[in-house]
Amino acid sequence: MRMRKKVPVLAGWLLLTLAARADVVLLLEEPFGAFGGMTPTGHAAVYLSRVCAATPVFLRRCESGEPGVVISRYHRVAGFDWIAIPPIPYLYAVEHASEVPEWVGEQQVARLRDAYRRAHLEDIVPDDPEGVTPHGDWIQLVGASYDRTIYTYGMPTTPAQDDALIRDFNSGPNSPRFNLLFRNCADFSRQVIDSFYPHAVHRSLIGDLGIMTPKQAAKCLLRYGRKHPAVDLTSFVIPQIPGDIPRSSPVRGVLESFVRSKRYALPLAPLAVLHPAVGAGMAYAWVGGAGFHPREIATAHGGRPLKPGSVMEALRPELDGTKIQ
Repeated sequence: MRMRKKVPVLAGWLLLTLAARADVVLLLEEPFGAFGGMTPTGHAAVYLSRVCAATPVFLRRCESGEPGVVISRYHRVAGFDWIAIPPIPYLYAVEHASEVPEWVGEQQVARLRDAYRRAHLEDIVPDDPEGVTPHGDWIQLVGASYDRTIYTYGMPTTPAQDDALIRDFNSGPNSPRFNLLFRNCADFSRQVIDSFYPHAVHRSLIGDLGIMTPKQAAKCLLRYGRKHPAVDLTSFVIPQIPGDIPRSSPVRGVLESFVRSKRYALPLAPLAVLHPAVGAGMAYAWVGGAGFHPREIATAHGGRPLKPGSVMEALRPELDGTKIQ
């Protein structure tokens, strides 16, 4: 019961934290559902605290008091490559923190998402031909915190950097580019973050077979923050809203997904023995994955949102190459 009472307070605290400075923030989102069970790499999005959305596909500078925007690459959503949504709707499918429910069921979440779609997204996600709520991946645009826990990793930006990003996004094409292997949501996040901090995020050729993953992006930012302490990397947890919706599962890398799942590990075992490169990659994935578990770090802090910067102290053993106990 105590947890339910804290949810609206958390939403307001989140906005105050995000508004405290101008940031670019990676959102590392846990996988959920059947697809998340098959490919547990999760989802990546980027929050920009000084950038807002004139429309979901056209950016502008925020005015005083506006909370910024969450932007990500999507597959099969309205025929666009990227779509931008304000943070409270993105997380909770409502417009104000005071409206965040204390507990949710699947039907309530569906109603909240559809109400927000009808009020703000109908131009890009209209009713289906029969005049009812459409099916499809558009539900990823709003209410993310009903489906999964999210971990955030942010670094400061300058007004000039934000303006440059706005110009680039508004002047460039916004047509579908999604490719699961080489142009996925984590690739998009990497490109956005690298526009502020060049080479801060990169692929893992061994652990992820060269496929960009959300977890790899977070690990890169943590290492970057250690090497550049003046950057002032901050982090906190956005918990999944309590309810009867199934809980999200831990986020994994590519090879880590194989070695930690009986479904894949047993069939791959002979190949790992016969092919040294595969065996070495799987061993690397096991060790690398064991050193960085966002969920375990959050649990170590009592399941509460982490204060800015505290995750860096929790992860320092991992950053020094030592497994967190």
